[in-house]
Amino acid sequence: MLLEFIALFIVALALAYRWSVSKYGFFKERGLPFAKPVPYFGNMAKMFFRKQSMFDVIVDLYHKGGNNKVYGIFEQRQPLIMLRDPELIKNVTIKDFDHFINHRDVFSTGTDDDPHDMNNLFGSSLFSMRDARWKDMRSTLSPAFTGSKMRQMFQLMNQVAKEAGGCLKRDVVDGGLELDMKDYCTRFTNDVIASTAFGLQVNSFTERENTFYMAGKKLTTFSFAQNLKFLIFFSLKWLNKYLKIELFDKKSTQYFVRLVLDAMKYRQEHNIIRPDMINMLMEARGLLQTEKTKTAPVREWSDRDIVAQCFVFFFAGFETSAVLMCFTAHEIMENEDVQEKLYEEIQQVSSDLGDDELTYEALVGMKYLDQVVSETLRKWPAAIAVDRECNKDITYDVDGQKVEIKKGDIIWLPTCGFHRDPKYFENPKKFDPERFSEENKDKIQPFTYYPFGLGQRNCIGSRFALLEAKAMIYYILRDYRLAPAKKSSIPLELSSSGFQLIPKDGFWLKMIPRN
Repeated sequence: MLLEFIALFIVALALAYRWSVSKYGFFKERGLPFAKPVPYFGNMAKMFFRKQSMFDVIVDLYHKGGNNKVYGIFEQRQPLIMLRDPELIKNVTIKDFDHFINHRDVFSTGTDDDPHDMNNLFGSSLFSMRDARWKDMRSTLSPAFTGSKMRQMFQLMNQVAKEAGGCLKRDVVDGGLELDMKDYCTRFTNDVIASTAFGLQVNSFTERENTFYMAGKKLTTFSFAQNLKFLIFFSLKWLNKYLKIELFDKKSTQYFVRLVLDAMKYRQEHNIIRPDMINMLMEARGLLQTEKTKTAPVREWSDRDIVAQCFVFFFAGFETSAVLMCFTAHEIMENEDVQEKLYEEIQQVSSDLGDDELTYEALVGMKYLDQVVSETLRKWPAAIAVDRECNKDITYDVDGQKVEIKKGDIIWLPTCGFHRDPKYFENPKKFDPERFSEENKDKIQPFTYYPFGLGQRNCIGSRFALLEAKAMIYYILRDYRLAPAKKSSIPLELSSSGFQLIPKDGFWLKMIPRN
């Protein structure tokens, strides 16, 4: 009996091994150079075993590609065609976009799925939507992020920023305050999204454990178990259909579902109009009677489609925008010359405003602040890579070699690789906002800098993220000098646990009052 068990175990191991390496001949058959994979883990073993952050893994793989414009890597078993040439990236994202309309099909829901099933909200989001459904949703949501809408939203952002600043002044002592910037910034982004997307008035600085904030924190804190769930979603999607694994905390997800559905019901019953995302989606579906709905076509969207857009807007805004603020504050702290120059610009704007409120025009007109944030996004892009799925065969001539990209192939655009390539950004580890000055920004080669993606599938909320990050930095630097705290990570070393872009010891800074 024991021998039979051992024999079966050996056969199972052999079959599992065969399965895990079954796609590893992909690039050899195509005649393309590639990084040698490890069985099952592909080229991501260091990340999986927490030896290196995903950011550093991708940068290393990019550099391993040498002079090759096309280089193969493996994400577990999945072959990814990494493009290392700006012209090829231009073709994929702009010129030949109709061949590469979609992101890869990881989370997306099928047409036969139950539209009332809220377990996979990511799958019904704009990011995961495909083909005509994506185009329809994108065209509906785009007006929410125009300049005029940003001006309206900025008033709400500014109010939250002032409340956040007031709470900071309450806690700061004469010698300064050592602060976990991640906690501070996520509370800020939480309150901004609550107001601009959900129509809620929340102050997470005074009500530190309010339901909205705690639900958001649970959803965006990635434990080992959460990372494992994502790996199953990516590499064993067929298995997930049977296991029915829920990606996010069920209680927190249900809270957001009820929040959106109850808001929709109340607004429909009382015909309440608000300039936010829920309102825009309700108009498109014909749930609110306005001048706009009289002429616009009614969309056939389910409750899940509407909830999913609000859910992902929260998910991206809560975490990604906060991380941008944290890295910006850290780089300002570590680069004293940058801090002094930016403070001079902030002082000038504050002086020009006098007793008036900070305005949208004043903030977007701050050129050096824009340079600082742009350089942060260059050095620490939140989206460390962008993918596309080929939906129609196409062939490219790459240095005399025919490179076939077939339907179903996954293209990988390594954002952090380009941003850290000395060929495009001299001394890439140095934080240098002058790269984005009026004199220098035109020297940046097109399609080598893309922190928010490229083409029609770029990040729809990029202007929103930039605006709230700039508002936060303006108020902090106006009132405080940023200095290293005891726990500050200098030089900054990324955590090797999970997918998230965070320092090993967290974002700790010391706030020293200027007056």
